[in-house]
Amino acid sequence: MASMLTSAYRCPWKRYAMPRLLRLFPALLLPLCLALAGTVSATDYNTSDVQVHGGWHSLVLSLGEERHVRAIDQQSYSDAILSVNASAWACDLPWLELRVALAKNQAESATVNRVPADLRVDHQTIHSGSATFVTERGDNGFYVRFALSELSLLLEEMGEGELLRLRIMRSEDDPWFMAFGLEGAGEAIQRMRRLCAAAEG
Repeated sequence: MASMLTSAYRCPWKRYAMPRLLRLFPALLLPLCLALAGTVSATDYNTSDVQVHGGWHSLVLSLGEERHVRAIDQQSYSDAILSVNASAWACDLPWLELRVALAKNQAESATVNRVPADLRVDHQTIHSGSATFVTERGDNGFYVRFALSELSLLLEEMGEGELLRLRIMRSEDDPWFMAFGLEGAGEAIQRMRRLCAAAEG
């Protein structure tokens, strides 16, 4: 597995293009406000405490008494956003998610597929898990939600690394490769944790 990942990730940068399925949709430059509501649902959340950390941001989403915090990379792709998320009162259960912009809002909420996925920061641990493809009714996002057994270790490595590479096996012979810059990720994730603790205050 390690050699397979390493050799694949040495390919030219064009290998990290969006998957064929998603290339059918026009690339959209996403303003920060679109990234903020994310997959918490299609609901419009209030955003606050936005701070820039290199290529990443940290912020708070709120609606009534509900509070979520987020660290996001919005610069690696024009139509895709990687985020680390947590909810107040569950700060110890963060999740990692990828959002890709589609051409129009989706008619229904659905789990489209669940496939194997591997993530790796630089030359660190290869984290093998699964990726669930999800759409949300009334939302123009295509979401990829990762399930990893050692997410805390991956987040630590993201905070110290330069590049996060991922491989999602859409089918046995159809991998999807992407890579995300990590400049500012450590600061954004640490501030996200502080914001989450403060929200529980």
